[in-house]
Amino acid sequence: MNLETNDFYLTIQQRERASIKVRGSEFIATAIPVASKEQAQKELEGLRSEFWDATHNCFAYRIGKSGLEFRTSDDGEPTGSAGKPILFVLNKYDVSDILMVVTRYYGGTKLGIGGLARAYSEAAGMVLESCVKIPIYSSKDIRVMCIYEDVAIIRRIIEAYAINSDSEYRDAVEFIARIPESQCDAFIQEVISSTAGRAGAMIINREE
Repeated sequence: MNLETNDFYLTIQQRERASIKVRGSEFIATAIPVASKEQAQKELEGLRSEFWDATHNCFAYRIGKSGLEFRTSDDGEPTGSAGKPILFVLNKYDVSDILMVVTRYYGGTKLGIGGLARAYSEAAGMVLESCVKIPIYSSKDIRVMCIYEDVAIIRRIIEAYAINSDSEYRDAVEFIARIPESQCDAFIQEVISSTAGRAGAMIINREE
């Protein structure tokens, strides 16, 4: 399977946490995989309850293929000293579908805007270093119908193109193949040409 760079993006496999101390203040970074802004908000509320006594719970999240849906919050810290530095780290590591919350317990010494930005960035970067990155594929499901005589041909094509697949054997054979978006047209054309038009392939519209 040959993937184009626009066929997938990266997220994190599971929730992770790391912490640092800077001049008495503790910064606790929690990274959570999320699939929507609603889920991000729910997870954020949970962390606010967990760290109800913290001085600040600053955050950033990125959602979707290019991370175009995002939000940041300084949660009372000086403007631009927390949320944006956290988002910058998410962009640097090129991860999306992720909520990053950095909780601060104030230690009695002011750090200044630059010091805060470095501390929030360092905490976010530390937890991302420990996260396992996994791909989220931009793909479509394609239904392939063929006769038994063409099963070997179709299986070979599916193995070359598909992320995964399933099959069902009845009077004819039905395959459901998950194909990277950039390869869908080529996959359909190869199914048809390799079987001299005996097999058919069509994209499944999951919204229907």
